[in-house]
Amino acid sequence: MSYFYFEKLGIAMLLGLLIGLDRQLRHKPLGMKTSMVISVASCLITMVSIESVGRYSVPGHTNMDPMRLAAQIVSGVGFIGAGVILRRSNEIISGLTTAAMVWAASALGIAVGAGYYKEAFLTVLLIITAINIFPIVFKLLGPKRLRERNLSVQITVDEDSDMTAIIDNIANEKMRVKHIKIKDLSGSHKQIQMVVSASEQMRTTMVYTKIKGLEHVLTVEVETIST
Repeated sequence: MSYFYFEKLGIAMLLGLLIGLDRQLRHKPLGMKTSMVISVASCLITMVSIESVGRYSVPGHTNMDPMRLAAQIVSGVGFIGAGVILRRSNEIISGLTTAAMVWAASALGIAVGAGYYKEAFLTVLLIITAINIFPIVFKLLGPKRLRERNLSVQITVDEDSDMTAIIDNIANEKMRVKHIKIKDLSGSHKQIQMVVSASEQMRTTMVYTKIKGLEHVLTVEVETIST
């Protein structure tokens, strides 16, 4: 293997490292190792796809697409991305950003394998900026709702409860109820599953305490929903 190939694979690994580092710092499923493997493997497949045209095609007799193998990476890596998308019991889907980062890692590997170094480095900078910088700016300067976070709330209430009043009381605590699911439990108890939007300044423990203090509420489970 020539130095030229080693350089490409090394750059692909570096860019994959940057993508994976961002996800790992946020404790997401896609870590540095996975991201580097995706990026380096995509780079290798792209190089093989390009180099095989000159090595195996016969001018005038063989019609070969230099990016044919690389084109399959985009669809193939979708299986990995699908593995990090979670559908919770409350109908909330999470992991979409991480799945997009998986796809981005493969795209960076393809770009480096095809020799587009500057474009690949610029793409990494733009992706990291989009994930880390823009959300902060929009939360500071944008509408109030951008400074809210979603919480998954599961409540068990007794048989004498007025569920409409409970939901109204939650809304009166500066929280927006966005999604509700109600089901019966054994012993005449009922369970209310909902997605609530609350200010980022309101801690999860505060949300728990406010809901737990409502009349007829037996148990409360609160979970922050991440993307």
